[in-house]
Amino acid sequence: MTRPNIIFIMADDHAAHAISAYGSRVNHTPHLDRIADEGMRMDAVYCTNSICSPSRATILTGTYSHINGVASIWTEMDYRVPTFIDALRGTGYRTGMFGKWHLGEHGISRPRGFDAWKIFPGQGDYINPEMIDENGRHTVKGYSTNIVTDLALEWIDQVAGAPFVALVHHKAPHRPWIPDEKHKHLYDDGAIPEPETFFDDHATRSRAARNVRMTLADDMGSDDLKQDVPEHLRGPENREARMSWKYQIYMRDYLQTVQSIDDNVGRLLDHLDARDLTENTLVVYTSDQGFFLGDHGWFDKRLMFDQSLQLPMLMRWPAEITAGSRCEGMITNVDFAATFLDIAGLDPDEALPASQGRSFRPLLRGEQIEDWPDVVYYRYWEHDDPIHGAPAHYGIRTSGYKLIYYYGAGLGVPGASEEVFEPEWELYDLNADPGEMHNVVDDPAFAAIRAELERQLAECQERFADEPYRSEDTPHPKWGPHDETAFARVRAYAERIRQTS
Repeated sequence: MTRPNIIFIMADDHAAHAISAYGSRVNHTPHLDRIADEGMRMDAVYCTNSICSPSRATILTGTYSHINGVASIWTEMDYRVPTFIDALRGTGYRTGMFGKWHLGEHGISRPRGFDAWKIFPGQGDYINPEMIDENGRHTVKGYSTNIVTDLALEWIDQVAGAPFVALVHHKAPHRPWIPDEKHKHLYDDGAIPEPETFFDDHATRSRAARNVRMTLADDMGSDDLKQDVPEHLRGPENREARMSWKYQIYMRDYLQTVQSIDDNVGRLLDHLDARDLTENTLVVYTSDQGFFLGDHGWFDKRLMFDQSLQLPMLMRWPAEITAGSRCEGMITNVDFAATFLDIAGLDPDEALPASQGRSFRPLLRGEQIEDWPDVVYYRYWEHDDPIHGAPAHYGIRTSGYKLIYYYGAGLGVPGASEEVFEPEWELYDLNADPGEMHNVVDDPAFAAIRAELERQLAECQERFADEPYRSEDTPHPKWGPHDETAFARVRAYAERIRQTS
């Protein structure tokens, strides 16, 4: 049997609730919906560290951040950890990478294991972006989402006939949310629905969560909005009106960049049809993490609430995936690499022995797996974030509950580096409170549930060879971008974990 091609399309910061296949209230994405209609919508896919570089390293290696070394955007990937790209290329796949790479020092390391690649330096630009390939840096005229798609289609035409894997990585919809000219008329009527949790007062949350600097009302600035807040909306007495005003501008720009992604996914799908490649090509659409779209009054990501934690994942492969199917199995981005290897005909355990993930290919076929994990482990390391101040934390999500432990609140935050807060817990009953509005961690009625979740959390840390924060040897909030030894210390920790696990 001819081995299938794999096209892995990844956006940056694209929340599942900004895709109409997931029931979006704010936009319509017909071409992304086509993947779901002709394939499968994955309803319980989660990232294990909700920030760009760590998620990308996890997807490539099938390992958690403490194993691959990319605990944050300021630590580099340990290239001794192999990737699924290495394994596929070693068995005859042609490999291509186009768009946002964002790995290595300042996000501009050379991609490894690719026959062809062309990447943005760091975050990249939307308009006339500078790009890097084996011949150096140069400017490419046009809009970034169109450019990345063009590069991918040109390369697919060159290699079609041999099995190939193409990583098509868009900058959008990452800030600063600059749309293509042809989409600037969209969503300009100021009537984008606000989320139900928009005016969350955070009354029951931990101090760690309440102190994050990513509120629309007070933390989204003129650089993001591309204009100043009008005088009549300033001041604490106008906070709610200011939130609503900012939300309309933010969402208009964000959704305009999403529309370009949708258009270009349509171009790619049509191209596969025209080249007679559809039947034997797995098409995957996902994001590196979710994003807050005014949910809880926030923008950005990092925290373990579902809008940040959940990834959209749409998959089409006519050979095995039933059109219009749905999957509710709990999956993380640690599982992606093993699945792609399995689909390509390789044994994931042999091809990628360092992987901590598991192939979910049987779930794509609609099979039931009795021992499939029903818990997701998450850890966010980058406590000393000078922009958003999101606290370091870890926790688990099950189908019914979420337990979060903020183990270093207050440590290392610029301006508060000497202040040490007590560790804090949050617990959410997702069945009764799907919006995650009420922290019930201290409610006696949930004492037994909390104890069981703490047991499962410890079990996950043992399974994935991570450690709870307890000593100077464990990566912790003080190891931030202002610590010149941070990368070396994270790598030493990963090395110790590998030797003892």
